Amino acid sequence: MCSEMMNRRTKALFFDIDGTLLSEKTGKIPESAKIALQEARRKGHLVFLNSGRVYGHLKGIRDEVEADGYLCGCGTYILVGGKVLYCHRIPRERGIQIKKDIDACGLDGVLEAIEGCYFHKTPSRIPKVEALKNAVQKSGSALAYDWEEDCYDFDKLYLGSDEQSQCRELFGRLKDFEIIDRGQGFYECVPRGHSKATAIDLVLKHYGISLQDTYVFGDSSNDLEMFRYATNCILMGQHDSVLEPYATFETRDVEDDGIAYAMKELGII
Repeated sequence: MCSEMMNRRTKALFFDIDGTLLSEKTGKIPESAKIALQEARRKGHLVFLNSGRVYGHLKGIRDEVEADGYLCGCGTYILVGGKVLYCHRIPRERGIQIKKDIDACGLDGVLEAIEGCYFHKTPSRIPKVEALKNAVQKSGSALAYDWEEDCYDFDKLYLGSDEQSQCRELFGRLKDFEIIDRGQGFYECVPRGHSKATAIDLVLKHYGISLQDTYVFGDSSNDLEMFRYATNCILMGQHDSVLEPYATFETRDVEDDGIAYAMKELGII
């Protein structure tokens, strides 16, 4: 009877996107995952997308996945129930200085904002950054203004480097940021005090849901803070080993219906 009562309690489910809901091999969300999330919501559970992506970079995802809220930009923007619960933007003058420092230290990448993404006007000398730029433009998330213009605000950074880049020098100038090493010369830079965990904490307080009834799903290093924070941590089959000490359940790969499998095995659906 106790188990049945627990299953009837509202659970809060937080899903990373890239490598968790969205296959990085196929570029698609498996139908099994979409159906599993729909079933969870039908049972009265709450579904949230908790991503390093900014809200403007979720256009296609929002069309495919039913969700009760979006926790974006590693906790810098939270939209639940159609209302903004939290929003943090880098002050305009600080943003201008950051761009100058990035250029001076020879890195390149994307400035991420609620509305979408900003890039340098000219092609990047770093091939992987140029590939990222093309992918974002193809998704419709690139904005009309360029990196070189100073008429906008942004929330976080995703930077690429090569052998000419002075990463240590730049990160020394970004003391007000958490630097997440994403591998292959890429770094996610998030204003200090923000993470996927801080976003979850605000949402749980908003809804009055306990950690016992909270489940997080992830695969990469920018999921580390939410894995450290949560009680029920579901690790995708293909994952960054940094998450392993905190995982409570390891599921299959995204392409092998990992989300649906985990949710069924854990009794969520």
